[in-house]
Amino acid sequence: MAIKILSPQLANQIAAGEVVERPASVVKELVENSLDAGANKIHIDIENGGASLIRIRDNGSGIPKEELSLALARHATSKIADLDDLEAILSLGFRGEALASISSVSRLTLTSRTAEQNEAWQVYAQGREMETTIKPASHPVGTTVEVANLFFNTPARRKFLRTDKTEFAHIDEVIRRIALAKFNIAFTLTHNGKIVRQYRPATNEEQQLKRVAAICGDDFVQHALRIDWKHDDLHLSGWVATPEFTRSQNDLSYCYINGRMVRDKVITHAIRQAYAEHLHTEQYPAFVLFIDLNPHDVDVNVHPTKHEVRFHQARLIHDFICQGVTNALNAIPQAELDLTPAMNEAREPSASYQTHYEPKPNRAAAGQNIFASHYHQPREKQSENRPHFSNRSEYVPSYGYREQPTKTEQRLYGELVRPTEASQVLTAPVVEQQLPQTSDAGYLRALALIENKALLLQQNQQFYLMSLAKLQTLNYELTLQQGEIPQQPLLIPIIFRLDEKQFEQWQKQKAFFQQSGFEFIENEAQLRLTLNKVPAVLRTQNLQKCVVSLLAEHVENMPDFLTALCQTLEMKPIEVLADAVGLLSETERLLNKAHQEKFNTLLKPINWQPFLTDL
Repeated sequence: MAIKILSPQLANQIAAGEVVERPASVVKELVENSLDAGANKIHIDIENGGASLIRIRDNGSGIPKEELSLALARHATSKIADLDDLEAILSLGFRGEALASISSVSRLTLTSRTAEQNEAWQVYAQGREMETTIKPASHPVGTTVEVANLFFNTPARRKFLRTDKTEFAHIDEVIRRIALAKFNIAFTLTHNGKIVRQYRPATNEEQQLKRVAAICGDDFVQHALRIDWKHDDLHLSGWVATPEFTRSQNDLSYCYINGRMVRDKVITHAIRQAYAEHLHTEQYPAFVLFIDLNPHDVDVNVHPTKHEVRFHQARLIHDFICQGVTNALNAIPQAELDLTPAMNEAREPSASYQTHYEPKPNRAAAGQNIFASHYHQPREKQSENRPHFSNRSEYVPSYGYREQPTKTEQRLYGELVRPTEASQVLTAPVVEQQLPQTSDAGYLRALALIENKALLLQQNQQFYLMSLAKLQTLNYELTLQQGEIPQQPLLIPIIFRLDEKQFEQWQKQKAFFQQSGFEFIENEAQLRLTLNKVPAVLRTQNLQKCVVSLLAEHVENMPDFLTALCQTLEMKPIEVLADAVGLLSETERLLNKAHQEKFNTLLKPINWQPFLTDL
């Protein structure tokens, strides 16, 4: 067969095969056009699941008369004008293919009026061959698009349509997804003349929560955690459900990039990884997340349906999302994860044993559960309060009740309190172990957290302040000097394209990188490095920034390399005393004689005497 140029109608129908999968695809494209036009009220009328009629009405800016026929032309759009616009897309539509593709497989009527026009104008296309007729019409400011008899001229596609109920369910899901991202827009969805959905504008947080509840359900709202996580140009916001709100199917997972609903493997994997410790493989998390970033850092021109995106720094985005969701989940009062006693036993609370716990605020960066009315006893607290003399292999936590002590427990407790010499001899070593050391050096005792910047310590009668940032830095240095450093493989390897100067520095430093737990694949011919594995302790760091900064440094030995590496790290804020104490304990465990002096330099003595004399 000879090569020839396709007819415009056939070319549009081929494009329609990519853009118009089913009636829901038409609804999505047309509603997105309405949003790009600045509409705040959108009506969606559906008949027979969208096969007979799809009508989208909005109060947007409208289309001028002279541009009506052009609006139905292929590759015609008002969203972008040059390559710079394509690389920084903030509008929902930009391809200029939707209306042309839809009109090629349906009977399409477009009616529009701008605020500057005194009358509206209408254009009609039927399986169009690039010829349209424009006539005057009656219409308020805005646009109405009617799509009738979808796939009337492509029977092969029409026979693949499902039942009206199924097709309308897909349309309903599209509107649900869009309504979650556009709280300030009013949506009305009707099917065969009956109002099915009506979302009113949500201008405040309370109204937004009502819309979330209407779309995702009240149970989701009751178990939702608010996220507000920021890093440079990245911003993660929205809600994630606590792990106890599990789903057997992936039906409550809504994610948006700059207001655009997407389905991305990098984002999905990051969220799954954050929930890995809480959910089984057959369970799915529930979330509504909004990711805002610089439009230059994401490519939305990947697929005609615009559901897929590509990130310029996929690893950074992955780790950013994973860390944000992880912090939110870790900040949950942990009893919310499992509020049911073992074996589903229902017991009446005992009045003689009631323990009350004050709510512990979540970390500000991770957000907090704004829906929960009260907090429960954390599981870690339950573990800490476990009787030391219990000989049971499985501990069943008590929620407002107390179990009867076993005979063994009664006997041991009786021996403990019996005023005999034997018992005193037995308990003496225990008391000695709990007493502070009485040596000259003594031991460091953490007293308080000072403005989340320093730790107040006491050693014998002397008090000190220790910088948390410097303590974290020392902890990183000690961890990276261990004999066997745990490594974390990267889901998406990071590629570094170096210049000659950077590659020269790499040749000098690659032994230091290897000793620190990094694993690179070197391509000397192309001056390229591929980072495959990193030290597990640096998993959440901006690895690209760290490596590039190190290659700009002139280091001659391993200590200098570690110092330079730690200077590039972003220290996690510590806002809870328990976290600071844990960091101090871990650092002391890693200390040896060679580093003891460096640790001692972090201790800044405090002289209380001038203050005491003024009392």
